[in-house]
Amino acid sequence: MHKRLLELEVQNFRSLRQVSVPLGPLNVLVGPNGAGKSNLLDVFRFLADIIQTDIEPALAARGGFESTAFRGGNRTPSNIRVRLKATWTKHSSPNAPDEYALQITRRRREGRDTLSRQESFQFKRTKGRGRRITIQGEKAQVVDTRKSEDEDPITHSIGLQRFSSGLSTLPRLSDDAGGTEVAALAEGLAAFRVFDVDVASARFPSRFPSHALPGTALFEDASNLALFLFMLKRNDLEAWKRLVNDAREVLPQLQSIDFEFPSGAAREVIVVLHESGLRVPTELADASYGTIRLLGLLALLYDPRPPALTCIEEIDHGLHPQALELLVERIREASERTQFLIATHSPALADRLRPDELLVCERDSDGASRIPAVTRGQLEAIVERSEGLPLGELWFSGVLGGGL
Repeated sequence: MHKRLLELEVQNFRSLRQVSVPLGPLNVLVGPNGAGKSNLLDVFRFLADIIQTDIEPALAARGGFESTAFRGGNRTPSNIRVRLKATWTKHSSPNAPDEYALQITRRRREGRDTLSRQESFQFKRTKGRGRRITIQGEKAQVVDTRKSEDEDPITHSIGLQRFSSGLSTLPRLSDDAGGTEVAALAEGLAAFRVFDVDVASARFPSRFPSHALPGTALFEDASNLALFLFMLKRNDLEAWKRLVNDAREVLPQLQSIDFEFPSGAAREVIVVLHESGLRVPTELADASYGTIRLLGLLALLYDPRPPALTCIEEIDHGLHPQALELLVERIREASERTQFLIATHSPALADRLRPDELLVCERDSDGASRIPAVTRGQLEAIVERSEGLPLGELWFSGVLGGGL
C-alpha cells in the first residue's frame, strides 16, 4: 500500500476560507497569482512547524492568529481548522483511512484573547479494531474501539499541557497511548518538503560531510546538488544513467556529466558537463540557469528515498517548454515513491496532464480561494465536450476558470 494523502479540508487559513481538496498521486495547481496556491502549500508547512515547535510558535512565525486566519470579510473568524485523510499507518486503506483534525479557537476573556485547541485522530489498527484520540484542554482521551458488539471499548486518558499539540507530544508516548500511529502521521507531515532550486547555491561545489552516507538527501533548495548527484552515481548506477539520458534528451549539446575534486576527494565535489563543440568541459558554476534548474529537478525525481509528500512551486520556471513533456513523465513515475503537489502558471505543462491531475484555483470577490474551482466530474465533462483540446489550452482560454 502506498502512503498517500487522500483529502485535505481547510477553514479560515489565510485565503482558504473553506476548501476541500481531493488528492491523488500527482496534483498540479493552476491559477493566477493570489488564487491561494501558495497558501495551500503553507498548510503543510504549518503542520510541520507544529510538529517541530508546537502550535504557538507555528502561529507566531506567521504573525500570530490574526495574520494566519482568513483575511476577508468584516471581522477575523474565531477559529482555524485543518482536517486530512491519509493512508500513512500500517493498517489504513482508502476505505478505512487515517483521519486527523485540528481546530484552533480564539476567544475574548476578561479583556484579553485566549487560544485553545481541539484535536482528533482516528486510525485503523487491526481487523475489526480502531483507535480514536480526542484532545481538548489538558486531557487526551484514547479509545480503542470494539472488535465485536460484545466487547466494550477500552478508554483511558493522558494529561497534556493546555495548548500543546498531540502531533508534537503523542509520538513520544507508548503504543497504548497512541504513540505508534500518531508518530507515523507526524513523521509523514514533518518530512514533507517544498522543493525550489536555488540556482545561485546549486551551481557551486558541495562539501563532503564528515560521513557521506548512501542515503544523502537532496536539500530543499538543491544547494547540495553536486554531492547528491555524486552519491547517486556511486550508489545507484542505473538511476544515474537514466538521469543523464534524460538530461541529454532536453539538452542536445550535452554529451556526459562527470565530477571533479579540486580540493581532494574527501573535501568537495563539483559537477562538470561535457558538451559537443567545446574542447574543455563546462563547470556547473558556468552553466545556464535553465540547465542547473533542470538538473536539480531531475535529481529530485530520481531521489531513491523521498518523503511521503513533495511540493514544488513554479516547476516550469526557467525551463524550455520541450522539457515539460519529459518532466511530466518522470513525475508520474516518481509519484510511485512520493506524492506530488505542484504549482504552475504554464499552459504548456497543463497540456500534458490528465483531468484527475489538475486542480484549478480561483479567488472570489470576497478574497476566498476556490480550490478546486472545477470538480473532477465537471472537468472531465468539459474535456469530453471539447473534442480533445488539451487541458492547458482549455485553461488558458478561460473555459476552466482560474484565468491568468
